[in-house]
Amino acid sequence: MIPARFFSARWQTALEGVRRWTPSTWAILQPSWLLQPEPAARLLSISCASCAKRQESPQKKMLSEKKLKRYFVDHRRVLVRGGDGGNGASCFHSEPRKEFGGPSGGDGGSGGHVILKVDRQVKSLSSVLTRYQGFHGEDGGRKNCFGRNGGPLYIRVPRGTLVKEGEDTVADLSCPGDEYVAALGGAGGKGNRFFLANDNRAPVTCTRGQPGQERVLFLELKMVAQAGMIGFPNAGKSSLLRAISNARPAVAAYPFTTLKPHIGVVHYEGHQQVTVADIPGIVRGAHQNRGLGLAFLRHIERCRFLLFVVDLSVPEPWVQLQDLKYELEKYEEGLSERPHTVIGNKIDLPEARAHLPELQARLGQTLIPLSATTGENLEALLLCLKELCDNHAEAERACGRQPLSR
Repeated sequence: MIPARFFSARWQTALEGVRRWTPSTWAILQPSWLLQPEPAARLLSISCASCAKRQESPQKKMLSEKKLKRYFVDHRRVLVRGGDGGNGASCFHSEPRKEFGGPSGGDGGSGGHVILKVDRQVKSLSSVLTRYQGFHGEDGGRKNCFGRNGGPLYIRVPRGTLVKEGEDTVADLSCPGDEYVAALGGAGGKGNRFFLANDNRAPVTCTRGQPGQERVLFLELKMVAQAGMIGFPNAGKSSLLRAISNARPAVAAYPFTTLKPHIGVVHYEGHQQVTVADIPGIVRGAHQNRGLGLAFLRHIERCRFLLFVVDLSVPEPWVQLQDLKYELEKYEEGLSERPHTVIGNKIDLPEARAHLPELQARLGQTLIPLSATTGENLEALLLCLKELCDNHAEAERACGRQPLSR
């Protein structure tokens, strides 16, 4: 028989996990009675600690969720299908002392539509999935109870989204709040109450709900900005956008640092704003899909006026301007003739100041020399940008159109 003292000491040690046997206990207990409870207590404490650590550790996100938030997507193939309509019911009214109650089957509810809706908070198509299914309508019930209609399913898309079906453009969502019904929901089926007639007082016919419309759509994003900065790789467009707005695109001393368009907002007095898009670098042959190619040339179509950024530190910087205009004209005729201004960047370098007089002589138009790094002559760019915006707004109002506002 084991004394009760041994049990109390053993369980106390197991619960606390750190308390040792006292000398008085060693003096009373015999060696044959000792069962070495400390390893069990240590295992208990270790297991509890590991459980607590496992509970406190945050749950890892799926890889697909990380990609959706990280990468810029400007095109997406989407399969949309409207909700199916509910089936009609076939039943008859049953009530005491009423022998011929008649048909009482209700109609089924209609399926929900799938709707594309412009949201200002969405900046790319990365959050748009590849497949959407609308909500189904409920079936009809007894006592002429109609089924509930399926609610609409909204897909949030960024402003400037083109919706194409095959080669045809079916919608241009370029204004805030624009909506387009991508897939219609199916109509609900009819219950036998619907088929009641003078020559058929007890119909048993009911119809099934119609399936929802199914379509394959191609979404293409063309950014909506008032001004577009165009230049060769490493010309300083991202640095210039960081200098005049709160946008923070990546900046580094190697070509193709910018792999996705960025939009910055330039604020003026009177709550006036001008949106400027930083288009990734364009190379020779971009209209033939070289370099980043056609993937980002289409974002320039929405810009109302252009800012050609030329690197003054390279030999013969006027050749860059000629190549840029040539690529735009080959992509879309008349694109290079839009209102524009030429910006000579990196004026803080000695070789850039040496090329400035010859470039001004060859252009025959206004040139804005500046430095995005030091902030030299940025005021002239801001004034020119506001003047281009005001001229565009006046021209749009003269044509009876509303000027573009972000």
